[in-house]
Amino acid sequence: MGRSADRGGGWLGPVLAVVVLATGLGATWYGAAGLRADDATNARRVMDQRTAVARASVIAETGRYLDLLQTVAAGLGAGPDISASGFQAATAPLATSRLTGATGVALVVPADTAEVAAVEAAWRARGAAGLRLSPRPGTTRHLFPVLSRPLNATVPATPGADLAASVEASAALAEGRRTGAPAVSDAYVLLRDRALPPSRQQLSFVFAAPVYAPGDGGAFRGWVVLGLRGQDFLGGVLGDASQGLLAGTLRATDSAGRAVTVAAYQALGRRDLRRQATFPVGDQHWTLVTEADSARLPGARTLLPLTVEVGGAAATVLLAGLMYVLATGRARAQARVRTATAELRQAEAEARRQAGLLSAIMASLGDGVGVIDEQGRYLLHNPAARALLGTDADVDGPDNWQRHYGLFLPDGTTPFPEERMPLVRGLRGESSDGVEMIVRNAGRPEGILLSVDGRPLDASAGQRGAVAVFRDITALRRYENDLAVFAGVVAHDLKAPLSVVRAHCELAIDQLAEAPPSDDVTQAHTALRRILGAADRMAALIDTLLAYTTARDAPLSLTVVPLGPLVADVVRERTEHLRRGTDPSPAIYVGALPAVTGDPAMLRHVVDNLIGNALKYVRPGQDPRVDVTALPAEGDRVRFTVADRGIGIPDDDKPRIFETFHRAHAGKGYAGTGLGLAICRRIVERHGGTVTVEDNPGGGTRFVVSLPAAAADAAGDGEPAAAPLPLPAPEHARA
Repeated sequence: MGRSADRGGGWLGPVLAVVVLATGLGATWYGAAGLRADDATNARRVMDQRTAVARASVIAETGRYLDLLQTVAAGLGAGPDISASGFQAATAPLATSRLTGATGVALVVPADTAEVAAVEAAWRARGAAGLRLSPRPGTTRHLFPVLSRPLNATVPATPGADLAASVEASAALAEGRRTGAPAVSDAYVLLRDRALPPSRQQLSFVFAAPVYAPGDGGAFRGWVVLGLRGQDFLGGVLGDASQGLLAGTLRATDSAGRAVTVAAYQALGRRDLRRQATFPVGDQHWTLVTEADSARLPGARTLLPLTVEVGGAAATVLLAGLMYVLATGRARAQARVRTATAELRQAEAEARRQAGLLSAIMASLGDGVGVIDEQGRYLLHNPAARALLGTDADVDGPDNWQRHYGLFLPDGTTPFPEERMPLVRGLRGESSDGVEMIVRNAGRPEGILLSVDGRPLDASAGQRGAVAVFRDITALRRYENDLAVFAGVVAHDLKAPLSVVRAHCELAIDQLAEAPPSDDVTQAHTALRRILGAADRMAALIDTLLAYTTARDAPLSLTVVPLGPLVADVVRERTEHLRRGTDPSPAIYVGALPAVTGDPAMLRHVVDNLIGNALKYVRPGQDPRVDVTALPAEGDRVRFTVADRGIGIPDDDKPRIFETFHRAHAGKGYAGTGLGLAICRRIVERHGGTVTVEDNPGGGTRFVVSLPAAAADAAGDGEPAAAPLPLPAPEHARA
């Protein structure tokens, strides 16, 4: 009985292996055949797309050539007369238009044999110096190029050559004059190319546009003619459009209805795909025949059929072998199972080791790390994070974080808004850097200042979420504040000697006023005035540098700031010293302005600097004009503008106008340090806003400032500020 079972097991294994092998190979071949059919379909689709692109490129280029030619013809015909200089000016844009294959553009005029001498003299008088017309013998009607401009021509045109020698060119010019529209000739070898060796000659075309004097029924003045070499044109256009993947042949139907092969473009590979497209070019019809190797078309052929064949065959062989082994070698199968189990255990041990290493790294980090899932549930808080937050207990849900952890804005009193938290922004797919917040709770009663970076969780984690890294910057901020105090003390100590210098200079000036007039007294008086000016400039520079440092490091005292009264107060201070009739009389309009959330002193500095620049940078003898208005904004933002009619800012300086020490008008006699706008940008960005510059449509410059809006219940309605001077209507309102 046992021997019978052994014999059954001896033939069952090979039979099962053969059945599995035959079935698997058949299924593999069938699947690979289907994939190859899909590849063939993709190749045809890609070929259609590439041919459509090549056809569109040829149509677009020829259409562009005809449009440019017609534009030049219209420009020449619009003037009272045509001259050599006018022709060169009208055709100058063609030299930089990258007209692939174009040889040159010329003005062609007709002339009878009896008129040749007169036409030659007339065009010489119009600037065609050295023009010599060469009429073709045996004909009484001639076509002479009298003005020309070369365009990528390897052989220069012969001035005055009679185009009547070319039947094709003559027919195209006649057709253009008859229809009044651009015409295209049959393919032929250009007259200028007939001196070339046969191997370098190309079939070419002439594009001709008639030129008429202005008005209905205007007199005919000639043609603007463009030569186009077929091989150069096809090689340039098809090479760019197909990226060397398509071979192409360009054919043109001549006036006798015959298809003439004009040019051919070669490509690598065998040509198993072919397409043909016919399209109009002017009054002619061209045909583009494209061929390609399907194996070279991107996306047309894949390795998937071969992969399926190889992979399927390999899998089939392996499965057949497995069936054989299972049927004939139970012991070997059990040994392999044991080996696989050992490998799995080894992999599990390695995974545990890696997890332990990651845990040790997170525990060793000095910066806090927090990770949440897409529901706002904490997946990880390393020990440094718990120490910084002052609590070991986590709470899920962003709406609970502010109350649980005690999160506040840097002012220390305003609860940190949920939508601005870095982890919440990370869940929205946004990245944030250096977000400052204060943590104050039972575990951190004194409060600490944290800098938080937030990022969306990398997709390799297998789930959506966000990660935040935060560090304690309390000591750093305290150090920066100490530096600011130090800067203030240094600024005070630097200004004290300047005050002494200024006082002595003023005393000396008063004493000189009582001295008898003389050249020495005048020179001393001038020198003292220069010392006073230098001392004032030094004091202003010290104040500006101190403001620049304060704008970066000083803490923000955020509150509701109505912009209307603030702007009115700045305008009053800037203009109350002006005397009517003797000083420049500024026209200042202040519209209805809303309230914002910000530091009043810092925002006053921004407004004062922008309005001061608008009053300062004006042309000599011109009164300043300034409009301060609000613009519509979205969400919780406020946008207001300060526009002037001054000297403006050059376009080259606009990208750098907010950089430190950059001055757009440094050499034009306007005082300044180049720090004012840098301070403005620093203050606005610390408020979470933006400041940009653009040209004022009415002339001058317009600065646009975006700031956080005040809460509706605290801000009230915006009201127009009282104007300190008689004001006209705003420029933008009159426009």
